[in-house]
Amino acid sequence: MKLIRNFIFYIILANTLLGSAQTKLIFDTDFGGDADDLGALAMLNNFQNKGECDLLAVMCWNTEKYAVSAIDAVNTFYGNPDIPIGLRKGEITQIDWNHSKVIADNLDHDSNVSNAPNATQLYRKLLSESENESIVIVTVGPLMNIKNLLESQPDHYSPLSGMDLVHAKVKEFVIMGGQFPQGSKEWNFDGGMKGITQYVLEKIECPITFLGYEIGLNIKTGEIFNELPKDSPLYLGFFHFSKNAPWLKQNFKGKIFDNATYDQTAVLYAIRNGLGTYWHRSEKGRCVPDEQGGNVWQKDPLGNHTYLILAMKKSSIEVEIENFMINEF
Repeated sequence: MKLIRNFIFYIILANTLLGSAQTKLIFDTDFGGDADDLGALAMLNNFQNKGECDLLAVMCWNTEKYAVSAIDAVNTFYGNPDIPIGLRKGEITQIDWNHSKVIADNLDHDSNVSNAPNATQLYRKLLSESENESIVIVTVGPLMNIKNLLESQPDHYSPLSGMDLVHAKVKEFVIMGGQFPQGSKEWNFDGGMKGITQYVLEKIECPITFLGYEIGLNIKTGEIFNELPKDSPLYLGFFHFSKNAPWLKQNFKGKIFDNATYDQTAVLYAIRNGLGTYWHRSEKGRCVPDEQGGNVWQKDPLGNHTYLILAMKKSSIEVEIENFMINEF
């Protein structure tokens, strides 16, 4: 009987430790343009299915007509149809070269721009229900959803302001954006939204880890998706992207080709960390953005910002990220 009790105890302990090791994560994306958001979402679903993360929600910055539907279709394809999706409220657009429509047209989904909850309200709900310093927020698009959250006021979800709620509940921000140690205009730091990045980075006091443009630019993935079934979201999305993206279509020859791998790097760090294997971390400092989407790095031993530097051989991390996207790990 004692052996049985000990066995049960260790099973419970193992499950507790496994659960505590899971990264509780909210993914904030400008899904629909560059297909790296799609690759990152596939990775997250695979990590979710293997018990390595708890994907609490996907927040959609993009107000393009089919973006929410496509995100839901991807989650549903991977067996996770109940992951909530929040939408930044704004004018609904339709962009023909975006890959969202082809995914939404070919795969099952229930959510759309009409029934998706407001991203700010969903953020407040999830954070209010979470333990202190337990949430990792991964942003791979412009930061307007985060600005809206920081500016939100007490409501029926929480008596805390958005600023206080973030500082109480968020363990770390992982931001794909900017260039390090310095760089000029970069989309996630610009997004056609002057001053947003400056506001957010000045207000957030919890740790921020940056994956700069320079990392993903030199990591090339995607060609392997030509071997996937034609109804796979990775095939559908990356094929459409290779064929129609304005900066790629002139080179399209009927097949998916390798492309820069930005957003996947943020997911990889958020789930696997990989310091010493995938990355080295910079010294502490401050990322100081300008209004044009550029930034400079200021060393500061008391700063709450760091950025990552690629440590692994480029060809090796390309294979690793592709395996995480196609669920071969």
